[in-house]
Amino acid sequence: MSSSPTLYIFSGLPGVGKTTLAKILAKNLNAVYLRIDTIEQGIRELCDYNVQGEGYRLAYRIAEDNLKIGNNVVSDQCNPANFVRKEWNAVAIKNHCKYLNIEVICSDKTEHKKRTTSPVWEEIMRREQDKTYSMYYETWEEEHIIIDTANKSVEECVKELMKKTEL
Repeated sequence: MSSSPTLYIFSGLPGVGKTTLAKILAKNLNAVYLRIDTIEQGIRELCDYNVQGEGYRLAYRIAEDNLKIGNNVVSDQCNPANFVRKEWNAVAIKNHCKYLNIEVICSDKTEHKKRTTSPVWEEIMRREQDKTYSMYYETWEEEHIIIDTANKSVEECVKELMKKTEL
């Protein structure tokens, strides 16, 4: 491991393949893997609580604890808003660590739709099109790595990810 750990920040809409790629990267790096959906579902089930941003804020703390002791961290979430993306970056900056923003997309809408169920696809379309929706997926304001999973195997996507992250 390098002298300074890295925070790998995965973002993307449901069904694009980000969880698959994030898990593979975490395994290859022997890194801590944080999935926001898992954290938020745990809060809902254990606390009977309507989760808003609490899952992200808890994940920031867990990531920070691990970065402080030298562990690479892979975070997996939709990460739809630029302010949330900046909060993730701040976790790494505060701890003098490197970070890489990785957006996973599926540019082929037909393929993307096949990967999801009907209610999920409707939610994805709302996130992409309805700017008044609280979970609207905002256009990125900063440079980041893009991995397009459309018409590619998992192996091809992993190879591209490794090349783009210089691993």
